[in-house]
Amino acid sequence: MTTTGRTAHHSVDPLFLERWSPRAFTGEAMPQDVLNTLFEAAGWAPSAFNGQPWRFVYAHRETPQWEPLFDALVPFNQMWVKNASVLIYVLSDRFRRPEGAQPSANPWHAFDTGAAWGLLALQAQMLGWATHGMAGFDRDKAFAAVGADPEQFNVEAAVAVGKLADPSVLDEPYRSREVPSGRNPVSSYAFEGRLKA
Repeated sequence: MTTTGRTAHHSVDPLFLERWSPRAFTGEAMPQDVLNTLFEAAGWAPSAFNGQPWRFVYAHRETPQWEPLFDALVPFNQMWVKNASVLIYVLSDRFRRPEGAQPSANPWHAFDTGAAWGLLALQAQMLGWATHGMAGFDRDKAFAAVGADPEQFNVEAAVAVGKLADPSVLDEPYRSREVPSGRNPVSSYAFEGRLKA
């Protein structure tokens, strides 16, 4: 059992049980060097041919860069992200770009970028910050806001980062949903030899 009330089905480091995706944030500023530590951790993710296809476009709250990124979120997410410290968009480069060669399609770009985001989330947790990944954004607005070419990149997700606040800072329906979720048992998603329905 952990402070989140979660219990693992098998033995894992408590860090995995403590990490969850809250919506209640204090709004306190995040120092740039702490944010850079999160990006540094993400950069050590494994990637096919060491292609490192992940890209992060971010803004601190109450800066000129915040509004375009914030405006690309759907209203449901804007209602709680407004108190986050930092908003990040996670992009993946769809092409391998070896030095001195023509770019070629990278079928693993999303997989590798997901690994990088996972490390970022764990590093944030280790430093006492919370993250919440989201798919709730307008794709066209997001591409325009981050300045990415959809022929070259995917916008995979948006991520709010902040210090955990009491759920009372949230309005409904967010407040009652502000609890860590459980996880399915390993037997429901790991199969020896062949996938089972």
